[in-house]
Amino acid sequence: MLRALRREPGFYKRLWTLAAPMILQNIITTSLGFADIFMVGLLGNAEMAAATAANVPVFIIQVVIFGFQSGMAVLVSQYWGRGDMDSINRCLGVALYAVTGFSTLLALITFLFPVQVLRLITPNQELVDLAVRYIQIVGFSYIFNGISSIYAGIQRSTEYPAFGMLLFGVSMCVNTFLNFVLIFGHFGAPAMGITGAAAATLISRIVEFVIAAVFALSSKRLPLRWSCILRPGRAIVRSFLTYSTPVVCNEAMWSIGTSMLTVIMGHMANSQDMLAAYALIGNIDKLSTVVCFGLAGSAAVIVGKEIGQGHSRERVYEVSWTLLLASMLVGGAVMALLLILLPTFFRPVLFPLFQLAPGAAEVAAYLAVVYAVFMPMRAFDITNITGVLRAGGDARVASLIDIGPLWLAAIPLMALTGLVLHAPTWVVCIAMQAENMLKCPIGLVRFRSRKWINDVTQG
Repeated sequence: MLRALRREPGFYKRLWTLAAPMILQNIITTSLGFADIFMVGLLGNAEMAAATAANVPVFIIQVVIFGFQSGMAVLVSQYWGRGDMDSINRCLGVALYAVTGFSTLLALITFLFPVQVLRLITPNQELVDLAVRYIQIVGFSYIFNGISSIYAGIQRSTEYPAFGMLLFGVSMCVNTFLNFVLIFGHFGAPAMGITGAAAATLISRIVEFVIAAVFALSSKRLPLRWSCILRPGRAIVRSFLTYSTPVVCNEAMWSIGTSMLTVIMGHMANSQDMLAAYALIGNIDKLSTVVCFGLAGSAAVIVGKEIGQGHSRERVYEVSWTLLLASMLVGGAVMALLLILLPTFFRPVLFPLFQLAPGAAEVAAYLAVVYAVFMPMRAFDITNITGVLRAGGDARVASLIDIGPLWLAAIPLMALTGLVLHAPTWVVCIAMQAENMLKCPIGLVRFRSRKWINDVTQG
């Protein structure tokens, strides 16, 4: 292992130079979710559970946007290695058409049919009533967020991840301030409660979009070429469909599958405790994996550029193996940190701060332990699937590895243990992680085959 971690001088500096802004961006985004949950949680466990339920379709939008980003990055990182600016702009055009259409469709569905959407998630009428206005407003925010995220993804894939960090940093500050003002009614504003959180999110996403648009129009590093953006051409559309569609479908199916886990929680006997605990621990989990996703993002750029520059298959394989091992080591460090924080900070400080009821606090502790124990395995999966395999153009197989265990193992097992057998909560929590028990060995076999290394810019 130590031998595989040895690389040429400057390798790790480049890795962390790329990863650090992505990690900070993810911390900023997750902290924003934390701030939302904290402020809404001050209103009560019911409001926090309602916001969690309402964010299920929003989560689907977010993850599909990430899918478009990741699929676009497969092409852009390799075109960047070749120095092909026209093709990068064409990729941007296709991605913008796709993201705008998808996010607008879901925003209209959640606006026109909020009750019907929420009842698919939970039968608890109290939670539905609380969440209706929230879901109607917050859905539109992701039209603006989708556009700015795609542009930030272009910058990241061309080795300028700091833009996304700065953009979403400003968005977080605006959102947090407006949450304080609109949820509780400060500075003369009306106290809007959970609806104020949705309004704050919408306004901050509009600000985010305006900043991204101004930067894009004035950028000399990556100038916009409108003829390429507005008319990407059949060749790029065909390439985008070939290499991006599996990633987008992967993220859509993964987000729907993960949302199904939330739906199962919403139908369990202790649904309010489960959803309140998941609202908190889910955000802690996102915060815990920011380093893993940052490494995966930088791995995608590094591997894609290595392939685009024409390096040998063995060189690409060795570089990728180093990245995977580094990710597992980071995952092990995060695991140790979580297990230390649970008895020293989460239980005595954080759970009371979020006013978790005793039942919700017990569920939160189980979830925290399970997430921690599986962290090294999850770190490997994240970098292997979203970084290495996708950057190598192996999107179809990566998708099967990602969504197959979720739909064939985690969802059935959680439904069985939570809804049919009414098993203890800790058993249900372990069932949620069944997918990672399968993803890691299957992904390792695919990686070692080297069949995933492809130059997607040829032909």
